[in-house]
Amino acid sequence: MLNKLIPVLAVAAMTVPAFAQTVTYTKDIVPLFKENCSECHGDTSPLFKEFKKQEEKYTKEKLGPRMDSYPLLISHVGWPETGAIMRRLDDGKASPGGKPGNMYRYLGGDEQERQKNLAVFKAWVGEGGWNLNRWAARGDVPAVTKEQIDKLKLAY
Repeated sequence: MLNKLIPVLAVAAMTVPAFAQTVTYTKDIVPLFKENCSECHGDTSPLFKEFKKQEEKYTKEKLGPRMDSYPLLISHVGWPETGAIMRRLDDGKASPGGKPGNMYRYLGGDEQERQKNLAVFKAWVGEGGWNLNRWAARGDVPAVTKEQIDKLKLAY
């Protein structure tokens, strides 16, 4: 009986980690962020409110809002800047016009790397949590729903 179970257990051991592994901020997002985002969104960048006050100045300096910690980054996913990460990093497949977000190109050196890194961000945000909505509707962008907020995972 054990001889019959060994091949089944071997296959199970090879497939389970791919599905069971949780994408976390510390293990997966931090290295990706350091490699692709920290130059403009690191510890020398302004906090969001300061960035908005002087957006033109900081943009010329190639600085965006600071996002180099878990609380700062998730504030651009959940609240108060709901969906900002998704709108900026999206490859265009989730947007009505099909246009990639303005930061998508920085996710990697080529399309394959960008898609791989986008998949990591999407897995971190959570199945069904990746949406481009804002906290409150603005223009063509609708307000996020409670159901969408409930799908956010954002494991530390």
